Amino acid sequence: MSPIWQPREIVHRDYDSHPPAFAPGYKTSVLRSPRNALISLQNSLSEITGPVFGVNDLDPLDNDLIMNYAKDGLPIGERIIVHGYVRDGFGRPMKNTLVEVWQANAGGRYRHKKDKYLAPIDPNFGGCGRVLTDENGYYFFRTIKPGPYPWRNQASDWRPSHIHFSLSGDAFSQRLITQMYFEGDPLIKQCPIVKTINNDDAIRTLIAELDTHAAVPLDCLAYRFDLVLRGQRATLFENRTQGAV
Repeated sequence: MSPIWQPREIVHRDYDSHPPAFAPGYKTSVLRSPRNALISLQNSLSEITGPVFGVNDLDPLDNDLIMNYAKDGLPIGERIIVHGYVRDGFGRPMKNTLVEVWQANAGGRYRHKKDKYLAPIDPNFGGCGRVLTDENGYYFFRTIKPGPYPWRNQASDWRPSHIHFSLSGDAFSQRLITQMYFEGDPLIKQCPIVKTINNDDAIRTLIAELDTHAAVPLDCLAYRFDLVLRGQRATLFENRTQGAV
């Protein structure tokens, strides 16, 4: 029987493409990185079962970041669609996968009390949303393209425009987190966080391509961002969990 039809077939992630936990150029990693060898803990029942998500758990506007926080008008900024497929290492669709996203607004500021960047808060933009993949592993959401922002790493470091992604499979221990960047952004190569990744192919898995075929005329552009959970073409995730199956 071909491996593609074996549901328990596993292709392990290539850990060599992952950035080191300690990367002095990314100053926050100095305090966050472990000093001792990691200890493997046995998962409890609650970690290897659940969560189970369904359409009834989501609001109809959860995947519309343009509208889901709007109060007195529409948010300011470039309207975009982000869409793609979530698949495993054999190309099989990952249906009913919860995709959560959060991001800065068009000025590069998060709606968070600790974000003190001088860009204004947009009163009509919350910056977070979620969506379930369909039977084909497909997802999409509307949002405002986030702006870049400076951060206190080195004197003049800036983060590229990016959207954070969280994927939840059929167990809590399978949650995967990553960031999506935008094709053509010159700040990607200069970002100290991106520079911790020593594999150009892995970096490319984090960059969404402009997709004019999915754009809405006179409304918004579209970007395609496919996520692969395992195998040689796996998307680079910030954590090293094997992935949802």
